Amino acid sequence: MNQDYYNILGVDKGASKEEIKKAFYKLAHKYHPDKKGGNEAKFKQVNEAYQVLSDDGKRSKYDQFGTSFSAEGGPASGWEGFSGQGFDFNGFQNGAEFDFGNLNDIFSDFFGGGMGGGRTQQRRGRDISTEIQIAFADAVFGINRKILITKTSNCLACSGSGAKAGSKMETCKHCNGQGKIREQKRTIFGNIASTKICEVCLGTGEVPHELCDKCKGKGVLRREEEVSIVIPAGIRDGEMVRMTGYGEAISKGTAGDLYIKINITPHPVFRREGSDLVMNLNLKLSDALLGTKYPIQTLDGEIEVTIPEGVSINEILRVRGKGVPFSKNKRGDLLIKLNIKLPSKLSRKERELIEELKKEGI
Repeated sequence: MNQDYYNILGVDKGASKEEIKKAFYKLAHKYHPDKKGGNEAKFKQVNEAYQVLSDDGKRSKYDQFGTSFSAEGGPASGWEGFSGQGFDFNGFQNGAEFDFGNLNDIFSDFFGGGMGGGRTQQRRGRDISTEIQIAFADAVFGINRKILITKTSNCLACSGSGAKAGSKMETCKHCNGQGKIREQKRTIFGNIASTKICEVCLGTGEVPHELCDKCKGKGVLRREEEVSIVIPAGIRDGEMVRMTGYGEAISKGTAGDLYIKINITPHPVFRREGSDLVMNLNLKLSDALLGTKYPIQTLDGEIEVTIPEGVSINEILRVRGKGVPFSKNKRGDLLIKLNIKLPSKLSRKERELIEELKKEGI
């Protein structure tokens, strides 16, 4: 749809950025859908026009190509896409009629769930990470490992409540037990009501009558903790194990996650290719020609492999089910790559025997 963004904002084509900004504030206030008599469709148009004309690069393209430039990276119109990000609201004043403050916070209230009753975001601790080294066989079959990490954890003395042992919890006086504080701000969009978590009780609605001596009422403290890690069978080098809730704890909230990077020590014999294990086996020339049986030490224990007569160089023998587990009761295979070892020097007897074989056409 061909739209004249200058006409939508009611400004001339040569209007300054300040004139465009003031025109946007005026129209956004007039058409905002939350206001009585607001118009969502017009608010969308005003928003789209401002996003283009307030950006020098987009405005230049618009002046050249019109609204068709949006196919080359212009803004997508729509109420859902408008978050207030990128607008420089700080310092814009219109007499003493409104308390602007930081209008990015106001838009956060609009589009982040404030809007008068809104939803409060769950407090969450920080994610943390570490790494461990495990043996090749442990990576194939899986293993349980215990590690010690130092992190912010729930206080053991008060179990995270922040209250002294035996002390009761009481209603927070700051929020009257609601866990939330309701605020109103006078802005260019009218009176905006928002709800925020109470900073005293952190949303719980209650506080300790007496503070825990160990954590001083915080409910969390920094300490060393033993963590048991379940490393699944078939894990690859460099993969991460995520343990939900084992990250940093936070007062009156949920703990973050712990990420463990798994480093695998290379094996002297085996290497991994997908779900298969691959190894090299050096054969004597006579064994390759006549066939034989070889004992092989696998990750499961020793097995005996039959080498058929007349195998060729780099031929591969497959042993079923001796590879890496990849699903319940299913494993890859063990691939044995045969390397025929040729003698570097021949004794007189060996030479005579080979000469005889040559005469036979072998």
